[in-house]
Amino acid sequence: MSAMHLGPPPAPNQLWVEPQHPGNQNAGQPAGGTGARRSSPARARFPGAARRRRPARRPEAGPGRPGGAAQEGAAGPGGGASPAARASPGPRLRAVSAGRGTRRSSREPLRDVGGVSGEPAGGRTWRRGAEAGGCRASGAAPRAGLAELEGAGERSAGGPRGPGERTAAGPVASAAAPGERGGDGAPGRVGTGASALFAGLQDLGVANGEDLKETLTNCTEPLKAIEQFQTENGVLLPSLQSALPFLDLHGTPRLEFHQSVFDELRDKLLERVSAIASEGKAEERYKKLEDLLEKSFSLVKMPSLQPVVMCVMKHLPKVPEKKLKLVMADRELYRACAVEVKRQIWQDNQALFGDEVSPLLKQYIVEKESALFSTELSVLHNFFSPSPKTRRQGEVVQRLTRMVGRNVKLYDMVLQFLRTLFLRTRNVHYCTLRAELLMSLHDLDVGDICSVDPCHKFTWCLDACIRERFVDSKRARELQGFLDGVKKGQEQVLGDLSMILCDPFAINTLSLSTVKHLQELVGQEVLPRDSPDLLLLLRLLALGQGAWDMIDSQVFKEPKMEVELVTRFLPMLMSFVVDDHTFNVDQKLPAEEKAPVTYPNTLPESFTKFLQEQRMACEVGLYYVLHITKQRNKNALLRLLPGLVETFGDLAFGDIFLHLLTGSLALLADEFALEDFCNSLFDGFLLTASPRKESVQRHALRLLLHLHHRVAPSKLEALQKALEPTGQSGEAVKELYSQLGEKLEQLDHRKPSPAQAAETPALELPLPAVPAPAVL
Repeated sequence: MSAMHLGPPPAPNQLWVEPQHPGNQNAGQPAGGTGARRSSPARARFPGAARRRRPARRPEAGPGRPGGAAQEGAAGPGGGASPAARASPGPRLRAVSAGRGTRRSSREPLRDVGGVSGEPAGGRTWRRGAEAGGCRASGAAPRAGLAELEGAGERSAGGPRGPGERTAAGPVASAAAPGERGGDGAPGRVGTGASALFAGLQDLGVANGEDLKETLTNCTEPLKAIEQFQTENGVLLPSLQSALPFLDLHGTPRLEFHQSVFDELRDKLLERVSAIASEGKAEERYKKLEDLLEKSFSLVKMPSLQPVVMCVMKHLPKVPEKKLKLVMADRELYRACAVEVKRQIWQDNQALFGDEVSPLLKQYIVEKESALFSTELSVLHNFFSPSPKTRRQGEVVQRLTRMVGRNVKLYDMVLQFLRTLFLRTRNVHYCTLRAELLMSLHDLDVGDICSVDPCHKFTWCLDACIRERFVDSKRARELQGFLDGVKKGQEQVLGDLSMILCDPFAINTLSLSTVKHLQELVGQEVLPRDSPDLLLLLRLLALGQGAWDMIDSQVFKEPKMEVELVTRFLPMLMSFVVDDHTFNVDQKLPAEEKAPVTYPNTLPESFTKFLQEQRMACEVGLYYVLHITKQRNKNALLRLLPGLVETFGDLAFGDIFLHLLTGSLALLADEFALEDFCNSLFDGFLLTASPRKESVQRHALRLLLHLHHRVAPSKLEALQKALEPTGQSGEAVKELYSQLGEKLEQLDHRKPSPAQAAETPALELPLPAVPAPAVL
């Protein structure tokens, strides 16, 4: 098993560098965006179109008759109405909305190119503390929103356009761009934003608003100049000269016609770009796309044509570095990029990638913690109920999978972020995400990543065990083979394996399998030390529980298992199983054979000591408590509850255990009517930690919300007073307490008052007279 290689580590104590986040820097303008304007740009024509000379006289533009230049707000700089313009005969064509950029100004054929080289994977190292990765602290404010993560710029041809886009944004319409006055009879000015927006057309030899302005400034016959400009820059098909007036007769604006033509051409161009990207040899198609990008990139800021440029960049495996820098320097262009282009930016900008990933990681943790505090209490529908494949379909995992794609370097960055946050917070949900991301890539058959991750096959096998909630003998041997296969010099792979085993779903599966094996050993009369499968389960549990210490210390060795755990603690749990079995058998005996047997209520002192001093013993012991609770074994639960008050690392008051315990307690709903049971559960266990741990108070309130109608009124009143929030309590506790108060008020209204019950007269019905039977 070869170690997975990651990129070079960041500088010590420099976990984050100031990201080069896309902004509106002037240096990021595309070439030609603000260049000098040529007075006579070359016209892009259809074949057979006659070349026309530009007029040199200045006309007065006005809102002519239907089909005129000023219709639908497309007036020139003058913007006023002119009688001569309304009376001018002959059909007039409107300029196509920026769509003339789709016509090639050069008829040069596309040339062939060489191939595109791949990118080798770097070397991966484990780093601790500030050197463990490149992820910002979880509280850092992200610079990019969630809506920007999946290539928000991949807009379809007919989709919504940006706020700066004109629906008729051609040379004539551009004269009414933002920043100028139109329609009030005063000369307008083309704003700097509009000039930059359409400046790229000049590089392609296509006229724009500046050209129209110059034409109207230098001409003497404005109507003829406008008509000639429309004819030159409209759709140059002879048949349209006679067909367009029919649109006027039907009341269809020329704007709608030209916009529909433009949209259709853009759709066809997008389809053609996608076809080029999938046809022929790689060298040829990439060369065609590179040439197309070079000629069209100057139009990247035009919202109407931006999807075409972005589509070309999307299909290029390696966008030229200069283009990437221009995109990264402009926030709007960066947002409009497809995720395929963003990957090429992220792989060389770890801080920028961290800003994109950070909100997703935070959202993932919030979702997991919310699931643990769900108001629903059920054994069948709890935190561990969803299957692994269902969990991998979650929003965060799918977004991360799409962001990573097949890029090994980005995958390594995500792993570094997860390790860093796990070290900082000890939050085991980051371990879950590490396994889910790998298996999500496995589902998509991303061999580029799965083949270089040494944990892939181990995670795949463990995922199957989690799906079945049990580790059988066959898969146990497979897992053992992976652990034993770690070669000398590659021990750091154990760090990844331990993090995957630290996943709560893995811990849950291993613990449930351990308890089940102990029960089977009781029937087989076999000691724990003589069971290889049980010893392997304990080995995996120890490796998972020691993940944080291993990564923090950088000592990649399997933790040594305590001998007393196998020789003393596990046999003690087996004796508890025997006590339960013996008591149940005695209760089923006939009355004449039944001896007065009481369930043992004393707890060995060594059991409590094991729970306090050894993490492994505590984990197995807690899952045994969950097991007996699911079996509705009230006697065993009351016997073991006092030993849970003080445990290793307060594991008994952890959110995961309390979530499972409260769900299992729902099966013992009838027992909550007994005051002794409530005293042992609440006063003897939950309330001992609720003052210092708010999460325990939340779980206690969740339990009462579900079973309050079963609790005796006097006890319920005392519990309500004991769980009352303080000034320092969080909003979640206050909300739960408020819900409990509402439930109790509804419960009080349903019960009749004692006075009403006393005043209700007894219903006495007279018995009907029945004749006596005749005496024979």
